Amino acid sequence: MQISVFVPEYGVIEAITPPFRTFNTANELLATFGKKPIFEVEYVGLSTHVPANNGEYIIKTDRLLKDVNKTDLLIIPPTFGDTTKGIADNAEAIPYFKKLYAQGSSLASLCIGAFLLAETGLLNGKKCSTHWAYINEFKKRYPEVDVEEGAILTEFGDIYSSGGANSLWNLILYLVEKFADRETAVMVSKYFALDIGRDSQSQFAIFKGQRNHGDGDIQKVQDYIEKHYSTKISIETLAMLIHSGRRTFERRFKEATHNTSIEYIQRVRVEAAKTYFEGSRKNVSEIMLDVGYTDTKAFRDIFKKFTGLSPIEYRNKFARF
Repeated sequence: MQISVFVPEYGVIEAITPPFRTFNTANELLATFGKKPIFEVEYVGLSTHVPANNGEYIIKTDRLLKDVNKTDLLIIPPTFGDTTKGIADNAEAIPYFKKLYAQGSSLASLCIGAFLLAETGLLNGKKCSTHWAYINEFKKRYPEVDVEEGAILTEFGDIYSSGGANSLWNLILYLVEKFADRETAVMVSKYFALDIGRDSQSQFAIFKGQRNHGDGDIQKVQDYIEKHYSTKISIETLAMLIHSGRRTFERRFKEATHNTSIEYIQRVRVEAAKTYFEGSRKNVSEIMLDVGYTDTKAFRDIFKKFTGLSPIEYRNKFARF
């Protein structure tokens, strides 16, 4: 099976080398156990020597992308830094991605490599994962793509994508299992000391409040929520802050922040609770009250909805003491 790892111009080396190493390691492990290696792994790019990160590294490719007429799987790692610049630097690659897919190749993006994949239009109407910190930018740039918040990986037909940062390992292991077998994927996970079972990046997400929308009235509401999250907040109160009817307010708020006002309040409260769990010795009930909840079950359910962990699990994982 041919695995082609695209080396983006100014790509992230920490994401470029893992798939190359992993599929080659799978071959080595198969050979160790008397089985035939099944992967042919190569680097492909727009040039023979491709700069990575800020030019700190140079990666030598095995073939030029334009010379790849067929491959079974093309992996698209993320670019480094500004996504718009990354897309511009690699614009020449987009038609080749589309051509290879049309000829039967599977495509897989890693982290914000999803931006390059989405440029093809092949994700329109399909589900996709990307780094949680870039989801709002991704939604704005590609409104026809159904980006799944918190997902470690997604699969839609022959197109795959991973969430942020180390989530790429989960997708790589998934692809090893899909194209080899479970036993090989488990061996690889043990070799690299990886958790093969993680299915959410929500526990690592930091809610940043979506403030780059330019609506001054909604920013005023956001300020109010972030200052008064520990008290009872009604939608009517928020609407009155900007002298708006409830329906109009709800529409404007959702358009600006990509959350309903209730979801936004919940996210702000959960983010505050996470900070308490990480840095204070207060118990769950005390923190629950501090962030505006009085019902233990409701607090637990909402906390788990946004983090993928219960309050106790989160504290045990991230507490500083």
